[in-house]
Amino acid sequence: MPPIRNEIFSSVVVVGSLNVDLLASVSRLPARGETVRSTGLIRRFGGKGANQALAAARQGAPVRLIGCIGADAEGMAYSEYWKSHGQSIQGIRVQRDQPTGMALITVEDGGENQIVVAPGANGSLSAAMVRVEAPQISAAAVLLAQLEVPLPAVLEAMRCANSAGAITVFNPSPSPELFPWGVRKLDVVIANEHEARKILGISAGQVKRRPDHWRGRLASHRIDSLVITRGASPTLVLRAAGLMEVPPPAVKPVDTVGAGDAFAGTLAARLAEGDDIAAAVRAANCAGALSTLKRGAQESIPTRARTDAWLSRSSTS
Repeated sequence: MPPIRNEIFSSVVVVGSLNVDLLASVSRLPARGETVRSTGLIRRFGGKGANQALAAARQGAPVRLIGCIGADAEGMAYSEYWKSHGQSIQGIRVQRDQPTGMALITVEDGGENQIVVAPGANGSLSAAMVRVEAPQISAAAVLLAQLEVPLPAVLEAMRCANSAGAITVFNPSPSPELFPWGVRKLDVVIANEHEARKILGISAGQVKRRPDHWRGRLASHRIDSLVITRGASPTLVLRAAGLMEVPPPAVKPVDTVGAGDAFAGTLAARLAEGDDIAAAVRAANCAGALSTLKRGAQESIPTRARTDAWLSRSSTS
């Protein structure tokens, strides 16, 4: 078992969910109202918060995860699993009256997926719980948050980060339309094409033709950089200074579950080290692509050494 990190303060603090994932493999995803037969069922540990925290840790960042699990067998198993990966559980609260969160994931042969999340204990994370962790957030280089935990907890974490001058990285998934844009300063927002359209009001394909529109949206939403992930297509980075395209490595995906989380955690870790947004996105692209080559959200997350090896290969090709 790796040694548990005992840092009083971490360079990346993640506020987010911990779920037990049930993954069903199918030849194709079901249509509405349709039943399809699964070719295999596996149980894994996941949740966007935990996935992203582990991704940052595998890039070498000292990480603290703030979240909730149930007092059930799944929660206790998750706690032991987290410690077995050398991670502290000090920021994870056990809720006696709620089950551990669960995600039901259907994955087709080509790697695409459908996900249904039952929040369970994740829904218990409160702003008051986050305030207890304010010293950790204030001392961190980067705060990373998503929307699989209650909005008041996310907003409180961002308030602490803004007050301390920490870099705030936000992955507004699964429901960006519920976020009160403009209430908090956001240094980096990571969104897929679907989420980006809800944020900008235009598609990713329109950003080159409508720079005044998206610059206005970034300003009104208080977003410094909007990073739009697009699978095998180049990642877009929108900033007031202009638009940048960063192509990912070419791979043949086996399972895309967790690829976005590998991207987000890696980007947060690289920003915490002092990388600029372009370098951080290049590393995150590599980590996200590598994570699709193996099944499972956390099992597939690449190490720093593997990510750097692919980065070196990409720069010389």
